[in-house]
Amino acid sequence: MASAVVMPKAGITVETCIMGKWEKKVGDRVNPGDILFTYETDKASFECESTAEGELLEIFFREGDEVPVLVNVCAIGEKGEDVSSLRPDAAGLPDTTAVQTSTAERPSPADDLSAETVKSTHVDGQDSKDAESETGILKISPRARNLAERSGADVRLAVPTGPHGRIIERDIRTLLESGAALKAEGDAPGQAAGTSTAAAELRVPESIGYKDVKFSGIRRAIAKAMHSSLSSMAQLTHHHTFDASEITEYRKKLKNSGGDESGITITDMILYAVSRTLINHPDLNANMIDENTIRQFDHVHLGLAVDTPRGLIVPTIFNADLKSLLEISREAKMLAEAARTGSINPDLLKGGTFTVSNLGSYGVEMFTPVINPPQTGILGVCSIVQRVREVEGRITTYPAMGLSLTYDHRAVDGAPAARFMSELVKNLENFTLLLAK
Repeated sequence: MASAVVMPKAGITVETCIMGKWEKKVGDRVNPGDILFTYETDKASFECESTAEGELLEIFFREGDEVPVLVNVCAIGEKGEDVSSLRPDAAGLPDTTAVQTSTAERPSPADDLSAETVKSTHVDGQDSKDAESETGILKISPRARNLAERSGADVRLAVPTGPHGRIIERDIRTLLESGAALKAEGDAPGQAAGTSTAAAELRVPESIGYKDVKFSGIRRAIAKAMHSSLSSMAQLTHHHTFDASEITEYRKKLKNSGGDESGITITDMILYAVSRTLINHPDLNANMIDENTIRQFDHVHLGLAVDTPRGLIVPTIFNADLKSLLEISREAKMLAEAARTGSINPDLLKGGTFTVSNLGSYGVEMFTPVINPPQTGILGVCSIVQRVREVEGRITTYPAMGLSLTYDHRAVDGAPAARFMSELVKNLENFTLLLAK
């Protein structure tokens, strides 16, 4: 009897996942433990192993589909077995078209638009009813229309090959390759009589190279969160610098120690200092629950922004204010590695009360970090630059490190934010004293 493989639930808060790449195709023989497909949440990617032995009979979702967790994604059994009862639509879910093994070319999702959408299509700046075909409507996909507008192709000359007589992108490309793509001179608006020979010889290239890159689930989540952050908060940024002489010297001692402490970085020291400073500034160690409520936390749960191949991910160091410098250093490295490899538990990507984002290694001297909702603040860490100052009548240089605090002005005013930064700067400039407290 055929059995189904379901979309795994990757974390207690995950409700849907995005289908990644299918590693097996219909007709392949699979065994328990074989990798069937990859999938991703809004923060990490995973591999799904087969839970059954047999032939992959049918695939219910395509790559890129958003699939609810614990829903059947494919059927495994013996050749000829009925799988109709295993299809998601049989369980009352929205109807989905099974992915077949045919290699025939399919129009992209952007090309496969409904007739209702096509009726609103504009051609060359005119309403579609001015460019009607014999059937009444010129049907063209957005991607085809975009290519036609950029290349100057006359869409009326294209031969539609899309569903229901629709012009799709490949039809425009075929038209461009044929050499009959450009609009007739009489159709060009505003073209003056007596155009020079040189100008008349100018032509749009037959092919314009480009590629469309779809956002991954992680990229979509980042885009949504950042847009929501900037559109829903009153964000303001303070820029400060401090004398990094003590932490750079301390870093050298740790590196030369040869022990476990040798891996402690300047970023780890800043995380440690932030965790000790934030505890005295509850409005910055907080979440905005609604327009009228701020939730202040008893301990610091520190978010660490990590650059990964899939985009920015922010894992959380819980109870950072209770951990030693070495413990923070070790945990930060483990979280960053898990985030980069896509193996991090999604439950470690939430619960933060404040975030630290370090762009100093890229030479950034000042920037405006964007708050990670519903937090009320984020600290940007910048590069170290040599600055000059007068000491006892002599001009000397010192390593100055930049810090950029963005805070939600609904929850925190300018003076309290400045007091937090003043205390943080003092703690960093006197780091060994901070360790003794």
